[in-house]
Amino acid sequence: MISKQLDQITIEDLEKLVENSVSEKKTLEYKSVPLYGSDSERKEFLADISSFANASGGDLIFGVEQSDGIPIKVSGMKISNIDAEILKLENIIRDGIEPRINVLTHAVSVKDGNIALIFRINRSWVGPHRVIFKGHDKFYSRNSAGKYPLDTNELKIAFTLSQTLVDKIGDFKNGRILDLISDKTPIPFYNGGKVVLHLIPLESFNLESSFGLNKLQEVLPKMIPMRTSSWNQKINLEGLLSYSGGQNDKSHSYVQLYRSGIIEAVEGLTLSKDQEQKVLPSKGYEGMLIKALNKYMEILKDLKINPPVAIFLTLLGVNGYRITSSDLFFDSDENNLINKDVLNLPETLVENYNISSTSILRPMFDLVWNACGFEKSLNFNDGGEWIDK
Repeated sequence: MISKQLDQITIEDLEKLVENSVSEKKTLEYKSVPLYGSDSERKEFLADISSFANASGGDLIFGVEQSDGIPIKVSGMKISNIDAEILKLENIIRDGIEPRINVLTHAVSVKDGNIALIFRINRSWVGPHRVIFKGHDKFYSRNSAGKYPLDTNELKIAFTLSQTLVDKIGDFKNGRILDLISDKTPIPFYNGGKVVLHLIPLESFNLESSFGLNKLQEVLPKMIPMRTSSWNQKINLEGLLSYSGGQNDKSHSYVQLYRSGIIEAVEGLTLSKDQEQKVLPSKGYEGMLIKALNKYMEILKDLKINPPVAIFLTLLGVNGYRITSSDLFFDSDENNLINKDVLNLPETLVENYNISSTSILRPMFDLVWNACGFEKSLNFNDGGEWIDK
């Protein structure tokens, strides 16, 4: 894999591969052109893509001639409509591999109007992926010699690792929720209910995934706790912490960035025990979460943490609360009250950073409204846009 952000790779980078005779390897492969005209060519293309995802990820570069795995010329390809070509290849990948793989593409101008096309496939944490095109039904991985079909024992290991990862994510999140219920917070915190947002990159459970403090401190300006106008920041055992309140005051909001890249944000004013009535202001808390999730996903991007990322929203201490909206009139009907103290909402798996935080959170917002007896959140218009009024 070329050690640059994909969209920053230029013709000079490709020519350096030729100059330095950088050979094909586990994370890098060259091809003159993408072949997909026949069924066998499509299967070969899909096998290449899936093998990267099932191994360590890598770059598949079209438009580079090679001999015995050594690049000899960046010739590029004549493509009249690059967007249409990329879309065609993305559709082949989408329909021919299961589970689906998120592939990034980048076109590089070569010369004489030619184009080199780079497919970047990150290591997948939701595999193993198989080629399903026309009943092919095979799994592939990669080593230094290229791709190869997985045997039965390797498949068993791959499926076991995938399930282990799911268990680790659930164990981490559930463990933190139990700690928060027991008021085990990284800073003295308000008594009462809590709005809890977790961003858990699947990469965080890689043994090699640990950021130094210098790297984490680069994103400090974006580590803004929810619903606060001023905050403090400090280093702790887990990583970096931003929190509201002074040194001797209880905090009502914090965001913890773990060395592994996991983000935990907790807010306590919305569900504070000091409220005269148990009310969840829908516009206030939904807007707060939309804004916060946008900022926290930017942190993950800045740290160059690859998706997928599991997003969890949990509401603690909400038994007896009702939801409010300017569009509703509430009576004292107890059917409008939340009847659970903990709302553990199903996670959303974000597979790329292009999706909006509103789209990620809307299914969770709908479930909170469901808990109060309503079909969906009333804060979205017919076009699915959140109404900021």
